[in-house]
Amino acid sequence: MKVLVTGGAGYIGSITSHLLSQNGCEIVVVDNLSNGHREALPADKTVFRECDLLDAEELNRIFQNENPEAVIHFAGLIQVGESIQQPLKYYQNNVGGTLNLLSAMKRSGCRRIVFSSSAAVYGNPFTIPINEGELLKPVNPYGHSKQMAEQLLIDSQQSGDLNFFSLRYFNAAGAEYGIGESHSPETHLIPLALHAIQTGKPLSLYGNDYPTPDGTCIRDYIHVGDLAHAHWQALQSLKKRPESHFYNVGTGSGNSVLEIIHSIEDVTGEKVPVEIKPRRAGDPERLVADNHAIQSRLGWAPQKSLNDIVQSAWEWEQTKKF
Repeated sequence: MKVLVTGGAGYIGSITSHLLSQNGCEIVVVDNLSNGHREALPADKTVFRECDLLDAEELNRIFQNENPEAVIHFAGLIQVGESIQQPLKYYQNNVGGTLNLLSAMKRSGCRRIVFSSSAAVYGNPFTIPINEGELLKPVNPYGHSKQMAEQLLIDSQQSGDLNFFSLRYFNAAGAEYGIGESHSPETHLIPLALHAIQTGKPLSLYGNDYPTPDGTCIRDYIHVGDLAHAHWQALQSLKKRPESHFYNVGTGSGNSVLEIIHSIEDVTGEKVPVEIKPRRAGDPERLVADNHAIQSRLGWAPQKSLNDIVQSAWEWEQTKKF
């Protein structure tokens, strides 16, 4: 299968591209390199096209020249705080870019897409663990932009233009294929905690008075390699039969911030310096996935433990090249 991967030079996109290449796919990576790294791409069976999804004319040319059979759509802005400060930037990029992509797919006759969505579409959920039937009530522009992109997929599917799987991520972490997190600025807990060990600068822990067993927020952390496999299995399913679904991709169990810190200390043998700060506005106490749907329909299940996540992330932090 020939697959066009938007944002394929980014963290999750490049790791998924390696998995696709390993399974014999031809890959066309489209990335503007604002957050991606060319050196993260697999060397074999990969065509790279530097392009922003907001450049509709160039995007159409790429589809005409490459004629992909399917798309995996990772490209997007992901920082919640920035989305609150610059909402129009997020709507233009995440919604406008998706609109251009779907338009290019329609023109070229490409009808299969796996979309990189987010648990942010749920906002502050009523039930834990969260299933796909939960009411969508995003609480920030980032979450709203993902919900709007999902609506574009729904409407395109209902008009007969395509079939899709939308994978709603929880907390991707760890490293695979020698690639780990390399964001600027970094906002994710595990790399920030590892940086705290390396630099001695305390990790900011936002709130230790939540109604949880240890007072800190609980999140569902999934190994990035397991997440890549979810995309691969979704792509395989779309190849076999036309269908459209939303799937949560998480472990089904949560870990608190303090549990993550303790795991990091166990793996590294180092103490994580921590500074307790007030809660951040809008942070739910628990976000944990109900992953039964993707397990039962696609046969996907997470394979890696929290310690696997931390060990791979620590190895990456000590050796990373970009």
